[in-house]
Amino acid sequence: VQLQASGGGLVQPGGSLRLSCVASESIFSIYDMGWYRQTPGKQRELVARINRGGGTDYGNSVKGRFTISRDNARNMVSLQMNSLKDEDTAVYYCNVVWGNGRSYGDSWGQGTLVTVSS
Repeated sequence: VQLQASGGGLVQPGGSLRLSCVASESIFSIYDMGWYRQTPGKQRELVARINRGGGTDYGNSVKGRFTISRDNARNMVSLQMNSLKDEDTAVYYCNVVWGNGRSYGDSWGQGTLVTVSS
């Protein structure tokens, strides 16, 4: 399963951005979809994830500001980021868990840079 992410860029503190990620057509079913982020010298951390039924999980630092959603028909996951802060600056990676009942795995997108700066 290949992923194509888009939507990163430069935004001022307090602004908004929307990230999207589309998974390629595959014989595998898509289960969890999510976003992670990483800054230099730090481990990749969970931003948000959503299961096939719409259940969500957010990192503590983004709760109340970011909203994750998905379109199962299009194999797409989106992340609406509001009230952005300087500390949200990072490379954001989308991730999907896929499988077919016998084999499972996950795939990562190429990363998209989000810079929050005045």
